[in-house]
Amino acid sequence: MSLAFSLAIFFMMWWIILFAMLPFGMRRTQEEAGQVIPGSEASAPERPRMLRVLVMTTVVTCVLFAGYMWLRSSGFGLDDIPFFMPPSESYSTPGG
Repeated sequence: MSLAFSLAIFFMMWWIILFAMLPFGMRRTQEEAGQVIPGSEASAPERPRMLRVLVMTTVVTCVLFAGYMWLRSSGFGLDDIPFFMPPSESYSTPGG
């Protein structure tokens, strides 16, 4: 696998995980705190803590990407899953 392909996979994983991590760690909204900043949505977080979210996203992505790379280099494939039938064989009838 080339470096460019690896970086592309890492970036896509990082971006997806970023959106999954955004709600974690949000304590109160601006409306709950009673300090809505003019021009912002009342449901916006009081303290977004974006640096914490970015660091946690990077850590989680690194762990998942390392697992992906290990699985890819191990040679494991769909044929190694017990009782897995490819779609072409699952609908065939005996003798036909």
